[in-house]
Amino acid sequence: MTGPPVEGFEVGYTDPGGSEFRRPLADVWAVRFEDTVPVREFKSYKGQRHLPGLWWSSTTGGHIGYESWLERDHVMLLDFERSVVGVSSQPFWLFWASDSGKGVSHAPDYFARREDGSAIVVDCRPEDRRGPRDWAKFEATQSACDQVGWEFRLVGAPDEIVVRNVRWLAGYRHPRHLVGPVASGLREVFAEPHPLMDGAGLAGDPIAVLPVLFHLLWSQELVVDVSAPLHAAAMVSAGVR
Repeated sequence: MTGPPVEGFEVGYTDPGGSEFRRPLADVWAVRFEDTVPVREFKSYKGQRHLPGLWWSSTTGGHIGYESWLERDHVMLLDFERSVVGVSSQPFWLFWASDSGKGVSHAPDYFARREDGSAIVVDCRPEDRRGPRDWAKFEATQSACDQVGWEFRLVGAPDEIVVRNVRWLAGYRHPRHLVGPVASGLREVFAEPHPLMDGAGLAGDPIAVLPVLFHLLWSQELVVDVSAPLHAAAMVSAGVR
């Protein structure tokens, strides 16, 4: 099976075994970039303006690096996105020549794979910090993604309410919060929509039930509107299977 014709771009990446490659974009469109090793280090030093770190992903079962809190929020949202089955940070270098013939390179922030096989490439940059050189790189990345059928997202600050809600649910993303009998009871209760706390009370002692409920909301087996502030009367229902 061959990919679409692509000219003008090369991709550099490191596979899980540590081997480095630099190949034409046409030859790598089917590479599992969700499994590649970051092409840049996540450096930390005194006086640093950005705060790098590692996000434990319930999607991958491992850690994904980020270079700022903005990137942390977006890797969290990718982790929460139900269709996403794989995520990697700094997945590859994209190389091309500018109009003047000068070599240019750019490493996008994230690569995500959906369960249907489609892919998302993400760059995170606040809107007020996108200069002409940044735009040139983002536009080139968009062009490369278009040629191989990947979705490209240039993202800034996400919705504050959504981030706060998802951050709360993320505190319960680890599988240790999935207590089987409690989860079964919650699935039965919320087969019909109920207010969050009312449904939790129907399933048992809220102290024991709520961590499991929040885990099911994180995994979206149960769903709630995260675009509005999460509260006791927020309606919870069964997710679409």
